[in-house]
Amino acid sequence: MKSKTGSISKGRPDFLLLVLILLLVGFGLVMVFSSSSNIAVADSRYNYDALYFTKRQIMFAFFGMIGMFILMNMPYLSFQKGIGMLYAAGSIGLLAVVPYIATEMHGARSWLYIGGFGIQPTEFAKLGLILYLGRLIAKKGEQFRDFRRGLLPVFIILGLVCGLIMAQPDLGGCLIIATAAAIMMVGGGANFKQLMSAGVVAAVAAGLFLSVSAMINPKGSAYRLYRFTSYLHPLENAQGAGFHLVRSLGALGHGGLTGAGFGQSVQKLDYLPFPYNDFIFAIIGEEFGFIGSVVFLLIYLLFLWRGLIVALRCPDVYGTIVGTGIVGLIGVQAFINIGGVIGAIPITGVTLPFISYGGSSIIVVLLSMGVLLSISREYYKTGKADAPQTIRKQQTNISIR
Repeated sequence: MKSKTGSISKGRPDFLLLVLILLLVGFGLVMVFSSSSNIAVADSRYNYDALYFTKRQIMFAFFGMIGMFILMNMPYLSFQKGIGMLYAAGSIGLLAVVPYIATEMHGARSWLYIGGFGIQPTEFAKLGLILYLGRLIAKKGEQFRDFRRGLLPVFIILGLVCGLIMAQPDLGGCLIIATAAAIMMVGGGANFKQLMSAGVVAAVAAGLFLSVSAMINPKGSAYRLYRFTSYLHPLENAQGAGFHLVRSLGALGHGGLTGAGFGQSVQKLDYLPFPYNDFIFAIIGEEFGFIGSVVFLLIYLLFLWRGLIVALRCPDVYGTIVGTGIVGLIGVQAFINIGGVIGAIPITGVTLPFISYGGSSIIVVLLSMGVLLSISREYYKTGKADAPQTIRKQQTNISIR
């Protein structure tokens, strides 16, 4: 159906996806307040202000929302034509200088501080890489199934970005980006055998990189390795490498079935480190219990499902690949965060998207949602049924094999 002027009208964004985004952001702000207020009110570094972290997170979310609504109203194909490439180049450029000028925190140089605010370039590189890889994969078309002309260029770009991130070092960020990129490659029609072979080579290269890093900095590498393996037996070193996990499990255990009640967490009272950041899900479990945690996870899964539906509905292959990459990025990061908190996988120190405190994290997540909502508008164009069939034909050329 076309408008009276004969042109295809501008589609509306997916309403359910937008509501779920706003719901998650709102709940995140509530949990940042609950998990940080007791720490902030007792510390001179935060001016004894119980709302210190909450006010900052509201500000970050506000700017992220502005960015989301701007990107939501832009044609998503504009990211393929040049904006995405500029964004990717800028974020990769920041990654290149981070190890030399960033402030070291917890053994890693991942933060740039400007006027009292920290910027984490790895977060911006996540979205930048997705936009660029989506463009590259869509442009390759059927050639993407050829290793030399298709998969190899993608692996070179991915290897460059992962190498820069590991130079900080940031293992969690590297794993998230690599997994999201792999999801995009599968969605783009990559030959599965070639993808697995390349993955093995990448794993060997990562092992060599870590070995060289261990020789250069044996103390730091030994601690990271010990922390990586301590999740198997955290109680054996409850005051050392297993400290975070023991406290996290203690919070979940205290929550029980129905929870201790909102604001009634004990572990957030300076027992569990970073309760408003990496371990915010432990506070959710302690205050809302098993039932509340399950409800939260169901809402999160509904968001991921709806985002995937939006990506698959897009009549253009670039939109489908980028949308799938964004949903995969959020899902993988949430899995790594929650998996570490409950002791299912090693702790890698990544935030829970939408929920954890962090300016770079919430801003980039909301910018990603702007791109995803822009993609959703393509499906809801009133004239989509009359759109050129070449677009649909292009998408069928790059199917999952």
